Amino acid sequence: MKLIHALILTVCLGSMPAAVMAKPAKPAPVDPATLALGERAFAQCKACHSIEAGKRDGVGPNLYGFYGSKAGGHSATFKYSAAMKAYGVTWDDKTLDTFLTAPTKAVPGTRMAFRGVTDPKARAALVDYLRVKSSQ
Repeated sequence: MKLIHALILTVCLGSMPAAVMAKPAKPAPVDPATLALGERAFAQCKACHSIEAGKRDGVGPNLYGFYGSKAGGHSATFKYSAAMKAYGVTWDDKTLDTFLTAPTKAVPGTRMAFRGVTDPKARAALVDYLRVKSSQ
């Protein structure tokens, strides 16, 4: 019986497309000019946020490693607003773009007192910067 299970497993795995079995591809590298623009855009965030590993939360949570986590749940020590906890999104390029356009509009009741990044190019660069730097 064990031999039959082993044969079935071998046949099933052998017939799976390589793309299904492969690890997810790494995101495309971001060009240095875009990262530089994103870093300049992040300058206004530094008053409340850090993006360095091991730094403590400030007025806002440390953003190191937040990309891919649930809104309102990344930092174990930061006191998120009920609105942010209820937001329920996973931080990715699209959700960050929406949020950073107008945080208080995206999450009414958030304590993040920031009007947003209105320039689409700067906002896209900031999203790239956050994705890259939060995992380095």
